[in-house]
Amino acid sequence: MEKKIVLLAFSGGLDTTFCAIYMAKEKQMEVHSATINTGGFQSEELEQIKGHAKRLGIVSHEVLDVTADYYNRCVRFMIFGNVLRNRSYPLSVSSERIFQAIAIVNYAKKNGFSYIAHGSTAAGNDQVRFDLVIQVLAPDIKIITPIRDLKISREDEIEYLRKEGIEMNWSKVKYSINQGIWGTSVGGKETLTSTDELPEEAYPTPMKENGSKRITIGFEEGEPVSLNGQLFEPLVVIRELGQLASPWGIGRDVHVGDTIIGIKGRVGFEAAAARIIIDAHLALEKHVLTRWQLHWKEQIGNWYGMFVHEAQYLEPVMRDLEKFLESSQKNVTGEVTIRLRPYSFTVTGVDSSFDLMNSSFASYGEMNRAWTADEVNGFTRILGNQQRIWYAVNGMEE
Repeated sequence: MEKKIVLLAFSGGLDTTFCAIYMAKEKQMEVHSATINTGGFQSEELEQIKGHAKRLGIVSHEVLDVTADYYNRCVRFMIFGNVLRNRSYPLSVSSERIFQAIAIVNYAKKNGFSYIAHGSTAAGNDQVRFDLVIQVLAPDIKIITPIRDLKISREDEIEYLRKEGIEMNWSKVKYSINQGIWGTSVGGKETLTSTDELPEEAYPTPMKENGSKRITIGFEEGEPVSLNGQLFEPLVVIRELGQLASPWGIGRDVHVGDTIIGIKGRVGFEAAAARIIIDAHLALEKHVLTRWQLHWKEQIGNWYGMFVHEAQYLEPVMRDLEKFLESSQKNVTGEVTIRLRPYSFTVTGVDSSFDLMNSSFASYGEMNRAWTADEVNGFTRILGNQQRIWYAVNGMEE
């Protein structure tokens, strides 16, 4: 019987290592692999993954770098929309999975693969994200999910691989780490409960800074284009800011949310650059946008983030939302000052030529130059008309 030839989305971690060995040994499949880089891997790490794939007996291995595409088609819109899931999580892994799935589909179609495998479990969101993208973009490609089908735990995976003589850093695989340009998720036994705290060693970047540090981020039409006065491409700003701020312990949190499949989920994350950029961007918008622009942007941003999280990135309405978000950024240009402290940061000031807090019109709480006291009195009387009529008819509630 001819072997099935399968393409495995391969990170080199515990889950995808198990998938590679299990499919080759137990299912007699010919396993090929691809690592999709969304900005979380350095070149030396990619070489290590390539070597690991070869030692596992994987027939061929490819690296697909989609970092720039991921930024241009998703991250920048999440910046424009100030997207934070449940006010904390910047949708790092949620959005990365969509682009990893798109990349693996494109590679499979280009190279004639009839099967795609991924290492998602039956309890999380990632299985839906991978499956949905594959089903929409390549409905003829069959999906293989060993861990989901076997309902196997991480402890069982480790035991199986040890019996097969696979060597890995077993202390490192204690936590499930997913790293990308927009943040890193951290899952472990602590996140399976509602009460336990992730220990310091669970986070990829050790906390070592103290005191405080002042930094500046420059934006041009909503995109981050400079750090501390030095011009960079947005991806470089994100990467440099992450390296600068992560040692302060900034951007760490635990996200609790509703999964696509209807259960509650809990995951830790480290996303210093994303959290700082979003807060700085929002502060700048407060100065340069009108109240109704801010109001409707908040609604659109929330919807955009929800659709990304719910695996609906390919829904055509997302392109319409992106057009709105992009058009709102015309005047979102300026420099924002931030002060870093251990485990926290504060936006301290904004400098923009589009600042609507213009002292030539008025200074809030002090004086104005554009209207008279009588004009304010008349305006207030008209503003209160409807309320005065209602109370005249209905009286005051006791």
